[in-house]
Amino acid sequence: MSFEEKRAWTTGLVAVAAYAVYVALVLGRAGGGSPVGVAYAPLMLWSIGGAIGTTIAVNIAVGIGSPGSGRRTDQRDREIGRFGQHVGQWFLVLGGVTALLMAMAELDYFWIANVVYLAFVLSAVLGSTARIAAYRWGFQGW
Repeated sequence: MSFEEKRAWTTGLVAVAAYAVYVALVLGRAGGGSPVGVAYAPLMLWSIGGAIGTTIAVNIAVGIGSPGSGRRTDQRDREIGRFGQHVGQWFLVLGGVTALLMAMAELDYFWIANVVYLAFVLSAVLGSTARIAAYRWGFQGW
């Protein structure tokens, strides 16, 4: 497995784990009621920061733990990376448009912020999945 494929796995798995922890904490603090009243901003910021830090730490550990895999990227790696970014960006666009419509409808900030956060998570997961699939089952450049 190439280093770039390992990075794709790391990004996708950490994004899912961080979001799951965030949702569990928010719902746990809501106590079965509406989550709108929960102080979500610190939880969201810690979740995002924790995901970034964990991804960096795991990528460093993977790089140290597998020195023979090589960290050079070739044209194929760059094209697969670009492909993954393009695929993942669709969720950013969808999330941005959804948040815009929610703001126009004057919905609570809680829902708007959580839609944007979910869009970032889905973008990371979908982009990582697209890169992993390209590494595993082949990739035809455009």
